[in-house]
Amino acid sequence: MLLYVILGVVGGLFFGYLIASYQIQNRLRKARRDAQSIIENAEREANEIKKKAIIESREEIHRLKEEFERERARKEEELRIQEERLLKREEIIAKKEENLERKESLLEELKRKLELKEKELAEKEKKLDEELIKLAGMSVEEAREIILEEARKRYEYDLAKLYKEEKERFEEMAEREAKKIIAFAIQRYAPEYVGEITVSTVSLPSDDMKGRIIGREGRNIRTFEKITGVDLIIDDTPEVVVLSCHNPLRREIARLTLEKLIVDGRIHPARIEEMYEKAKQEMEKIIKEAGQEATFKVGVTGLHPELVKLLGKLKYRTSYGQNVLDHSIEVAMLAGYMASELGLNADKARRGGLLHDIGKAVDQELEGSHTTIGAELARRYGEKEEIINMILSHHGEEEPITPEAVLVAAADALSAARPGARRESLESYIKRLMKLEEIAKSFKYVEKAYAIQAGREIRVIVEPDKVDDVMAEKLAYDISKKIEEELEYPGVLKVVVIREKRSVAYAK
Repeated sequence: MLLYVILGVVGGLFFGYLIASYQIQNRLRKARRDAQSIIENAEREANEIKKKAIIESREEIHRLKEEFERERARKEEELRIQEERLLKREEIIAKKEENLERKESLLEELKRKLELKEKELAEKEKKLDEELIKLAGMSVEEAREIILEEARKRYEYDLAKLYKEEKERFEEMAEREAKKIIAFAIQRYAPEYVGEITVSTVSLPSDDMKGRIIGREGRNIRTFEKITGVDLIIDDTPEVVVLSCHNPLRREIARLTLEKLIVDGRIHPARIEEMYEKAKQEMEKIIKEAGQEATFKVGVTGLHPELVKLLGKLKYRTSYGQNVLDHSIEVAMLAGYMASELGLNADKARRGGLLHDIGKAVDQELEGSHTTIGAELARRYGEKEEIINMILSHHGEEEPITPEAVLVAAADALSAARPGARRESLESYIKRLMKLEEIAKSFKYVEKAYAIQAGREIRVIVEPDKVDDVMAEKLAYDISKKIEEELEYPGVLKVVVIREKRSVAYAK
């Protein structure tokens, strides 16, 4: 019985093995068939992709070939047109050469004939001169002088009139263009003006500080005024003291010194000297930064450090109440704008404009005019002669050698003459107007002279029977030159000569 069971188990296992093997074989065959099918499908897809790529490549090649053919055809057409143009030009040049040769031959012929005529005329003139000498009893030179003198007398007035008309026409055109350029420059650069003052105020934390500033028996205030050179005014105004000085640099150093003393709280002569030295060092730094800022604003580079420092000092220098550093910056900008409009060197104009008043930084310490001092400083620190000429010529001490120098002088006059830019004391203003009228009245045939437009214009009335239009032009020029030589004035001064003829008759 056990044997049958064992045999049955073995037989079952055998049959199970056969069945499993059969199933595995079936699966393997199916997998092979699937793999074969996938490979065949992949091959078909690859062939299709290959065929499609070949077709697209052929189409792309065909398209590129067509584009190339079209481009080649276009180039050939352009070359053909260029060849036709060149041929036409060659024909035109050939015709011009023929005409030129023809004209040259005609000119040679005319020149030959002219030489013959000149010889004939010279012989005839010689004969006529000999006959005139025999008849008149004078030489050819004497006769020529008589004829020229007669022509000069006859046509002098006509020539002067023609000269005046042409001069007026060109002056009108030049004035119109100049006004346009000046208006453009002023429009592009129009800073606000702030009048300079001669006093500074310093706020105090309390009125008790006033007594400490004065010190025992006034020793602190005396020391302060002696060291700084500034008047310290202490009055009943609450919590405020006033510093008064016409030198803005000294006044600013004194203000810094006083502010440092107030913050420190210890006020005595030794401390005042110490704080004054610190304020001076701080002012040196402020001056240097002001000069650097000015060069940066104007766009001028390569200046010597000493010139930059002198520019910074101009921040604390005034002329007729106008801050000189602001004035120099404005002159540089205006000159640069006008130079750009005229196609000139704007960089050179800006450099000359910025340095034109550099002498005013030290003119209180050295002898001579600020233009002469400025020119020496510029020469010492390596500036070119053209820039030096701009400094010397902006007040007429030297003739300008470049158009940019003329623009700097014009920009200087513009900056000084603009309303609100400058001011002067009433007494000096009245004296200047009286001197201006005296200069105009000192000329011959002048009846009256009036200074108008706040002293920026002088109107001169002349005797119409003694002065004609030509003489009036010369008189205006002479008066302007004498004013330049004898009078100091800000900006530009206009001289107008008026010649009025009145004819009166009475009907009875």
